[in-house]
Amino acid sequence: MLTRLTIRDVVLIEALDLEFGAGLGVLTGETGAGKSILLDAMGLALGMRADSGLVRSGQTQAVVSVSFDIPPDHPARALLSENGLDGEPGEPLVIRRIVRADGGSRALVNDQAVSAGLVRDIGALLVEIHGQHDDRGLLNPRGHRALLDNYGEIDAGAAEAHFRAWGEAQAALAVAREVVETAERDREWLEHAVAELRKLAPRPGEEEELATLRANMQKGARLAEDIATIGALFDGSEGGLALLRQAARRLERIAGEHELLEQALAAMDRAIIEASDAEDRLADAAAALDCDPRRLEDAETRLFELRAIARKHRVEPDSLAALAEELGDKLAALEAGSGGLAALERTVEEAKAAYLDTSERLAVQRRDAALRLDEAVASELAPLKLETAVFRTAVTSLDEASWGPKGRDRVEFEISTNPGAPLAPLTRIASGGELSRFILALKVALAERGGATTMIFDEIDRGVGGAVASAIGERLHRLAERAQLLVVTHSPQVAARGSRHLLIEKSNDGLVTRTSVAMLDEDKRREEIARMLSGAHVTDEARAQATRLLEPA
Repeated sequence: MLTRLTIRDVVLIEALDLEFGAGLGVLTGETGAGKSILLDAMGLALGMRADSGLVRSGQTQAVVSVSFDIPPDHPARALLSENGLDGEPGEPLVIRRIVRADGGSRALVNDQAVSAGLVRDIGALLVEIHGQHDDRGLLNPRGHRALLDNYGEIDAGAAEAHFRAWGEAQAALAVAREVVETAERDREWLEHAVAELRKLAPRPGEEEELATLRANMQKGARLAEDIATIGALFDGSEGGLALLRQAARRLERIAGEHELLEQALAAMDRAIIEASDAEDRLADAAAALDCDPRRLEDAETRLFELRAIARKHRVEPDSLAALAEELGDKLAALEAGSGGLAALERTVEEAKAAYLDTSERLAVQRRDAALRLDEAVASELAPLKLETAVFRTAVTSLDEASWGPKGRDRVEFEISTNPGAPLAPLTRIASGGELSRFILALKVALAERGGATTMIFDEIDRGVGGAVASAIGERLHRLAERAQLLVVTHSPQVAARGSRHLLIEKSNDGLVTRTSVAMLDEDKRREEIARMLSGAHVTDEARAQATRLLEPA
């Protein structure tokens, strides 16, 4: 619900602060007083194009802000959340537009800068403005299907699910066809590559294992060569150990001749024991080394093959196993060929059939709801001086290229204003006054199913009076029981129905012309309605008539 409108330096309005409540609010004033300025300011705040001509003469900028109280489940809350504009719980939503005299402009929502387009999207969820040149809301055919579905309580969920499943099946079929077509072009290469990889049978991590094995065996070969050279110094009749033993035997014969010779013999015996132990340990080391030349050659050959094929396929050696599986799957898909595609094609046809079935049920529901809506609107036309008009909700089939998750129907509101005239879209047939009354009739018919929380009607009673004006007022009053309404009116019958009455006046102090807006109390309201009835000179009879008009309200 709109709660506040603040205007600064917009055309003739210097400063204006208005508060609004629920129900039907009416705005009246003499022609030229500035009602259109008020609506232009409201439209600016709701995302309409910024025009530097709105800036009051002599000022650098114009500022308009609007505040709304909206419930947590309102669609505007979801849009705000999507754009990171969540406010504190319970705080009003505030939209502000600033237009500079040099043509620049800014838009803010809850004091955060946003695009004018986002403001327009938020505003469309909060307020509907219906006037002489309105091109939104009920006049936009793109929204007619949603309005009809809401009126008829039609749930398109099943159609949405089947349409999504159909789309997914079509996408899977397209991918499969592309895979098969690509594989078919490369069949010979694919068969060779798969055979080569299967013969090689690479394992994940195999390259690292082989590289480690080769390094260990190369190291073992070097050590074995050194051990063999050292061992040669020990072995044979000329080896060091043999010479040591020979020397010990000779020393043994003379060791008793001198104490020091005995000591030398003991040391030599210890040396023989240590040398023998060293020889044994060298033999053990040689036996423990991993230096099989054949195994080394096999490891190097395998490593070379892995790396060569990896370079050929431009992958890392560790990715060869996955590549083998991937190419094998492609070859299997190619060999499966038409069989796999045929299964996917059947899935597509089944999904399409399910979508066609649910969307046809939707169409039946829509045609039924359309008849009921037509009857509801028709019952409202005669009292609004549209007794010769015909309203129809046209439900037609879309081309397949235009089918969507909401079904296969185009819904458009059509009218004929004269007997025998063909039906056509609202905007092509109705004049300004007729258009506003048609919108009112539609709004009354659709009211029980909800819509924007605030509606503004600009001179919906233009060109009518008497009983028709009373009928308009009565319907606006009924509509205001379910939504907040603001109505710019020249009709006393409509003005008398309002729960709040704003008077728009223009004044001139000899230097500056200003537009002001005032909330009327009961006495001033009666005087304004009397002026609307009698003109510039208000008579007692007009005041009495105003009193009678106000009594039902």
